Amino acid sequence: MPDRKIKHQIYIEKLSFTAGILIIYLIGRNLPLYGIDTGMYQTPYMDAQLLLMQTISGDAYRTSVLALGLFPYMIGTMLIQIIMACLSKETKQRISPKSTNGITLLTVLAVSVVQAVITAGEQYFVKQPTGMITAAAVAVPEMVAGSFIILWLSERNKKYGIGGQTPLILVNILDGLVSTLTKHELRELLLPLAICVVVVFFMVVLENGEKRLPMQRVSIHNIYADKNYTAIKLNPIGSMPIMFASAFFMLPQLFISALNRIFPQQETLLWWKENLSLVKPLGIVVYIVILYALTVGLSWIFLSPKDLAEQMLKSGDSILDKHAGKETERYLTGNVLKIALFSATVMSVCAGVPMLLQLTGRMDNSLVMLPTSAMMLAGIWCNLYQEVIAVKNYDAYVPFL
Repeated sequence: MPDRKIKHQIYIEKLSFTAGILIIYLIGRNLPLYGIDTGMYQTPYMDAQLLLMQTISGDAYRTSVLALGLFPYMIGTMLIQIIMACLSKETKQRISPKSTNGITLLTVLAVSVVQAVITAGEQYFVKQPTGMITAAAVAVPEMVAGSFIILWLSERNKKYGIGGQTPLILVNILDGLVSTLTKHELRELLLPLAICVVVVFFMVVLENGEKRLPMQRVSIHNIYADKNYTAIKLNPIGSMPIMFASAFFMLPQLFISALNRIFPQQETLLWWKENLSLVKPLGIVVYIVILYALTVGLSWIFLSPKDLAEQMLKSGDSILDKHAGKETERYLTGNVLKIALFSATVMSVCAGVPMLLQLTGRMDNSLVMLPTSAMMLAGIWCNLYQEVIAVKNYDAYVPFL
């Protein structure tokens, strides 16, 4: 059993590794793409749309080799998880983890290439002797390579550090918050900060609250037999829906941008491209719908009442006063659905209110994402705190003798 010194060393090593990963990530965020005209991206003002890009990529103007950010990784992994959740149990058993990982990487590659091509077509390049087309062609593989560097950093940090890709997102959010707060006077920040306090409170309650379903376990035959339960968090999947909503919100934007490149004079496409933004009513509605749907859908996928009921049936455990099988499944389904709808409603309201205030002119659109960033920060810190405590208390039990 490792002594206290060894456990402390493990804790320090993990934190140090994560710090090293963040340093590499920050360096990559400041390496410009080949031929990019950085002078065209010096505008200090950032609206809600640019702040959304800041959260996903850490590079609001997408001018660095890491311009694609976590978008391909998030979209690729989520699409595969959704597809796997829709497959039958027998089909899942025939697919090896290696095959799943390979399909995920191919999906990430496909998303990276499409996004890189579209992004390169919208950037400003300095006129090179070989032409701007050449500069754009070089920038595409640079961005694709950058997306896989981020994927590699996330996987290394998941294995040897703390938090997986979460610290990268955390750095992006903090960067956006600092750049936003430093550009406004205190009187302009009073309302957004007051909303931040409220949404952080709700997020902390959701992250730490849980619904306990009383259980009967056949393996426990002592005085604690009547104190067993299975717990479902009030926010089953944490701040994940907020982060993935930002990524999924960019999908229709990429699709419209691609069509607009093919049909530049199409007025309908121009209207959609202009209005599908977080500073427009249509974009706000689409974002909130995506957030709500992802919260409910991901809660359902990851909790999976059907699988949980089957596991109880096989182990002989059951919900108190509920028959095993279909009745247990219906009971779990009802509870998961209620919790998912409650969580989705709270997060959608917290994210939507600042956006509605923006439309009425009561909040500057550069401050709209402040409460949403605060929600993500609260969720991330809760998860990181729990992981740090778990690492710090690693092998905390000591022998009696």
